[in-house]
Amino acid sequence: MPNISGKAYALTTFCPIKNGQQGGVSNGSMIRKKLQELPVNSNSPMAAVPNTYLARFYVLDNAIFQSYPNALDTLQSKYLVFSSNFHGDLDAYLKGMWNNASVTIKYIWADCVGFENVNSADSFLAYIKKCQVYTTFFFNGSTDDSLQEQLKSLFLKQAFSEFVFKHQGAPASQLLADFKEFIAYSQPKVLAGPTWRAGADELEGIVINKNLSTTADT
Repeated sequence: MPNISGKAYALTTFCPIKNGQQGGVSNGSMIRKKLQELPVNSNSPMAAVPNTYLARFYVLDNAIFQSYPNALDTLQSKYLVFSSNFHGDLDAYLKGMWNNASVTIKYIWADCVGFENVNSADSFLAYIKKCQVYTTFFFNGSTDDSLQEQLKSLFLKQAFSEFVFKHQGAPASQLLADFKEFIAYSQPKVLAGPTWRAGADELEGIVINKNLSTTADT
């Protein structure tokens, strides 16, 4: 079931992992190793999926019921858990995920029950919906604007903070000239212009103005 906050959507899926092993290694352990080896930040395959606010994978081995009567809930299999917070419609998001990260999807989900029948964006969408569970306590830690808008806003916030820091005590004439150059470079109203890179954990090499030593990497 979906959990929606404005235009933000919280997806949680529990995909059963096949009970078996390959070369003495359980399928669950193999998937866990694959997840551990995935690149992160801007190199993450999920950084290429449009409108992803955040995404998380992990393997659930078992579930322990911790209140009375403190009983152990034994699962019939391990589960690959995939959760994502994103902007927009579920169907469009999952199709975009397949179209931009199908190689990674096939690699990670290969040992999940029933995934052998997934071979297209539509079949991936249907598979994920079968594994979807209700997301409780959904809290969207940002606005529900599109990822492109949020990345641009984040870029402007960080770039302008850098501008202010670099111009402490600068004379008014220089400040005005440099600010005009900053506006021309940063293009505040152009979402596709200089922006924050999806998945990046820091601002990557921006130009504040020609008199400063920062380098461009946009």
